[in-house]
Amino acid sequence: MKRLLLLAVVAGVLAGCGEKSEPTGNEAPPLEPFTVMLDYVPNADHAGLYAALEAGLYEQAGLDVKLQPPPDPAAPLRLLAAGRADVAISYQPELLLARDQGEENIVSVGALVQKPLTSLMALPSGGVRTPKDLSGKRVATAGIPYQDAYLKTILKAAGVEANAVQTINVGFNLTQAMLSKRADASLGSFWNVEGVDLQRRDQKPVILRMEEIGVPTYNELIFVARRQDLDAAGASRLRRFLSTTAAGHRLLRKTPQAGVDALVKADKGLEPELLEAQIKATLPVFFPTVPAREDRAAPSLAPQRTGDLPWGWQEPVEWAAYERWMRAENLLTRPPSEASPVTNEFLPGEGLGQGSRG
Repeated sequence: MKRLLLLAVVAGVLAGCGEKSEPTGNEAPPLEPFTVMLDYVPNADHAGLYAALEAGLYEQAGLDVKLQPPPDPAAPLRLLAAGRADVAISYQPELLLARDQGEENIVSVGALVQKPLTSLMALPSGGVRTPKDLSGKRVATAGIPYQDAYLKTILKAAGVEANAVQTINVGFNLTQAMLSKRADASLGSFWNVEGVDLQRRDQKPVILRMEEIGVPTYNELIFVARRQDLDAAGASRLRRFLSTTAAGHRLLRKTPQAGVDALVKADKGLEPELLEAQIKATLPVFFPTVPAREDRAAPSLAPQRTGDLPWGWQEPVEWAAYERWMRAENLLTRPPSEASPVTNEFLPGEGLGQGSRG
């Protein structure tokens, strides 16, 4: 019944998908398999994909999409490189690190989440309201090198000496470290997931977002593909996947409950009310915004655009700035590859010469 109620909304959403109707015949053509390796277990970050899947949008695009949680969070890019998926969802820094380690044939083909979700977080008892307050405090981290570099950058921007802050590697138990007062703050929790959860539990968290406290902005979650899979047939499947995923996010924006229902169906352990709050918090960063003119790329890198950017857009200048930051922090050691790590070529309405850099 819920799926039937979505049909009117879906019809309007598909109008922007750009797909042509196929002629009808006695038998529908077989669906083409398309495996997406998720970055983690199903959660609010994946709401648009699950909404598109449940509403049958991928089927209408001729794709049999399988959304596959990884056997381990470190595995998606490795499994993609081995040909176990058509696309993997990963993180911008993880892609750049993988390429630095020799996987130069993988490329980001679209942004799922436009802005950093990683945050510096504290509870009132921690006494941290700004980065300047970190002096003399204990900060829980997950021990991820580039996130440790985030903290170093944040402290430098705030004028706090690095040796004035004690870091504690707690793995992924960041929230518990704050609740138990083992740490005064944490770096690594997502403001749209753990932050929303703490807010709903009336813990009154202080949430400081990376791009607002000194770290160069980046796309938190991206779609990654192998260059050798982007021949004519592979490009067709990828374009349809991204175009339909864009439609799934337009559906989600109109009807967040579509994402809630689809995710709960995929994982019965999810809490619907919390999930709805997390999805609504994430909605703005599922969609690109046009940067201020002075922050835009030079004409040789990306042509001046008018109107909205396509869903999934990746700003080349921001990618270049973030890569420079990683190199300055000695996170990347090999010379830059001639093959760009990012392309917008396969996004809805895009193509060669339309803002693509690779």
